[in-house]
Amino acid sequence: MARWQSGSRERLAASALRLFASQGFEGTTVAEIAAEAGLTERTFFRYYTDKPEVLFAGQGEFEALFLDGPETSTSTSPMELVASALDGAAAYFPDERRSWSRSRQVVVTGNVALHDRELHKMSALADALTAALVKRDVDPTAAALAAEAGVSVFRRAFAAWIAEGETRPFVDIQRGVLHQLQALLGSR
Repeated sequence: MARWQSGSRERLAASALRLFASQGFEGTTVAEIAAEAGLTERTFFRYYTDKPEVLFAGQGEFEALFLDGPETSTSTSPMELVASALDGAAAYFPDERRSWSRSRQVVVTGNVALHDRELHKMSALADALTAALVKRDVDPTAAALAAEAGVSVFRRAFAAWIAEGETRPFVDIQRGVLHQLQALLGSR
């Protein structure tokens, strides 16, 4: 088996996703993922703590991009701070990641435990954004409402971005969803 080759992490992720799609998440073992990638189980565990982590790797990087916007923004408006968070997070979703994200989402939504894990991560993201807004002297209730709205905008934009036939860049979709929310709030 090949060892210490460049691209091992990516090969493991691609192999895992192929196997999850063909034989289900529960029906796939780490040994099968490693073998499919031409690597060892030991190599798998150098990159991922467990099988689900293949699908959730990068959460720290994503959250950092999400939270960088409010930290660097000059605005004091809660929703403008959220807009800067959303713009920051959009960098995590270049067009070349769309196919992977579509396949990943099928696996995640098809497994209750993985879906619950994703919902928990979105809740934790809203909590982290709330804390970032409070740190910027936003009222705690306004911060929580704005953060929850921001995460909802992100989730809706992500669902639209991975829809079959969608070709628009993530940032454009997300800005459109945020604009729709702002129009709804302004219409009372």
